[in-house]
Amino acid sequence: MSLSGGDLVEQESIDRDAPPVVPEGLRTAFVSKSPTQIAFGRLRRDPIAMICFVIVLLFVVIAVGAPLWCDLFGVSTDTVRASTVIDLTTGLPKTGPPNQGFDSAHPFGIAPATGNDNLAWWIYGCRTSLFLAFIATVASTFIGVALGLIAGYAGGLVDAVIAFFTDIFLTFPFLLAALAISPIIADRFGTNIKLYNELTFWVLIGVLVVFGWMGMTRLIRGEVLSLREREFVKAARVLGVPTHKILIREILPNLIAPIVVSISLGLPAFVTAEAGLSFLGIGVQGRPSWGQTIDTATKYWETYPLFLWEPVIGITVLVVALNLLGDAIRDAFDPKTRR
Repeated sequence: MSLSGGDLVEQESIDRDAPPVVPEGLRTAFVSKSPTQIAFGRLRRDPIAMICFVIVLLFVVIAVGAPLWCDLFGVSTDTVRASTVIDLTTGLPKTGPPNQGFDSAHPFGIAPATGNDNLAWWIYGCRTSLFLAFIATVASTFIGVALGLIAGYAGGLVDAVIAFFTDIFLTFPFLLAALAISPIIADRFGTNIKLYNELTFWVLIGVLVVFGWMGMTRLIRGEVLSLREREFVKAARVLGVPTHKILIREILPNLIAPIVVSISLGLPAFVTAEAGLSFLGIGVQGRPSWGQTIDTATKYWETYPLFLWEPVIGITVLVVALNLLGDAIRDAFDPKTRR
């Protein structure tokens, strides 16, 4: 069947308006990706980030499965009779380092004076540090994000009041607060050892949270001040969307990148703070802690250096891996970098 001139012109117009045909093999190359997907793709291509992620994941597995690992190695944190494993004249272990070779029954050796198994205390010390840092990070992040959203979006008097209290907490020394609170807890609850040991853990978390939300608040407030003037936020206001829905559905999803970066950098800070406070004797009491072990091991540095190196190496590796992973996450979520 032949086409007339008008039909040919109409057919050519239809062909020009039709979308181009893309070969099947090339369609996947043009799939759109969200900024978060692009950031995680950059992370997967970063070897340093992947190595640090594996190291952090290993520490998390050790902390979560602490009882299983202790059973696997046949060690325990139970109190032992020191005279059975400790030389009473020197205070050093009868078997294992520093005077004997390594003992398979105690792979990390035995603590001097007390006779505790170093490997068991190292594993449960990792659990204490990560658990405390995780709770403190989540709580401080929640408070900081909530206050930052309210201050940045409301503005005016609300913003001024929140900024005032933020500046007050920033000027108050964190270490001084910890040193002041710990003796109060000891004087008030020192007679009940079990309650006192439990309170020291949660009080330390409270102190870290109370003095750890200000940076997040300032960061989120600055981001919200910019986002609230965007067209999609103004459109939501015109449509009569409630304020809480604007904050949660419109603004908060655009803050995922800075929140993730802040969390990744906050975790190592809390791990270091817990170890430092425990080393000073105002941290966690009544449960294994890397800081407590370091405090005890400093007295045996010359005669039993391995006793000190074990918790120090654990803290160093964990904190360095968390910091490098945090830097990699920050670079991945920053569109201006080309790492």
